[in-house]
Amino acid sequence: MKTVPLAAGIAACLYAGAAAADISGGAVRLGVLNDQSGIYADFGGRGSVVAAQMAVDDFGGKVLGKPIEILSADHQNKPDIASVIARDWMDTKGVDAILELTTSAVALAVQEVAKAKDRAMLVTSASSADLTGKSCTRITVHWGFDSYGISSVATKATVAAGGDSWFFITGDNAGSHAQEAQARYFLKEADAKVLGGVRHPLGTADFASYLLQAQASKAKAIALANAGGDTINALKQAGEFGITQGGQAVVPMLMYISDIHSLGLATAQGLKFATPFYWDRTDETRAWSRRFMERHGGRAPTMVHAGVYTMVTHYLKAVAAGNTDAGEATVARMKQIPVDDPLYKNVRIREDGRSLNEMHLVEVKTPAESKGPWDYYKVLATVPGADAFRPLKQGGCPFVKAD
Repeated sequence: MKTVPLAAGIAACLYAGAAAADISGGAVRLGVLNDQSGIYADFGGRGSVVAAQMAVDDFGGKVLGKPIEILSADHQNKPDIASVIARDWMDTKGVDAILELTTSAVALAVQEVAKAKDRAMLVTSASSADLTGKSCTRITVHWGFDSYGISSVATKATVAAGGDSWFFITGDNAGSHAQEAQARYFLKEADAKVLGGVRHPLGTADFASYLLQAQASKAKAIALANAGGDTINALKQAGEFGITQGGQAVVPMLMYISDIHSLGLATAQGLKFATPFYWDRTDETRAWSRRFMERHGGRAPTMVHAGVYTMVTHYLKAVAAGNTDAGEATVARMKQIPVDDPLYKNVRIREDGRSLNEMHLVEVKTPAESKGPWDYYKVLATVPGADAFRPLKQGGCPFVKAD
């Protein structure tokens, strides 16, 4: 019997595995599709491309012997444009997975394209919980946060602190509507009152009339169910009107560290909200975040950027484990393998595609408390994913049987 050297045997096995792999088009191609020039570009934008490339580089640039490539495009927050780009990527450029997908309307539209073509949808930016509820698919993972998770943590904490009457200032789009709907659900459970609400168009510059209505309502808490530039503008003007000084709490339903940076601690201090990620929380998150800052102009990563890195890493692990980049098969494998990278440890992706990661209730530091650039948060509490996110049986995902 001829003895084969160990190294040669391992190489032969790797070669055989790569040769048998079902990798379409000779490469694994990832498309980062997001807002790169509008009001949401600061928390995702080019930073998400940087995070994706970091994950590819850390993985070694290849999977199953095939190169990993990244494409990116600006969907301008328009579902029709996003769908056209996604379809072209899949039909002519061989994109296997689409990432980030700022805004819920965009994510829900692109999901239909991806489902028809069996490509993976790795959502890290849209907030609608419908993506793992009534609109769930077998090719979708919804990572990090959703309207249920962020609303459950923020509203419960505010009510516990005495905020038992609310007024909503809500963006007129699918994700913002979902934020308000989820918050109202928790407020009803807590017997808190909703005294009114208004809706504003995307990209509103002047929030004066909305804030005056909220102020006149005498609600103890004014919820901002919006995101990005809209949240920043509303908070700046709330400060100018002296709303918090008058005793009303302003509660952002969806807030990013990039928003705090734009506002400055003097304006943002004391705000409380939920986030699945903070760059300065552990030694591992700090080490990765400093690498990210070196590549992204010194700016700290948002929860979206961290989510992109984790999703690319986990997707590539699933491709390697399953020997295929087919969408449904790879997402199924992602659900079987626990998520484990420098940013998230031992996180499970549930049957409906919802990640069950921790959510942190944070408070923005005062200027005196901050010890340096991007030292913005105090972590007040950590909520396990199983408690923060909607129970499986309440989601209504059509292909999941929940007891």
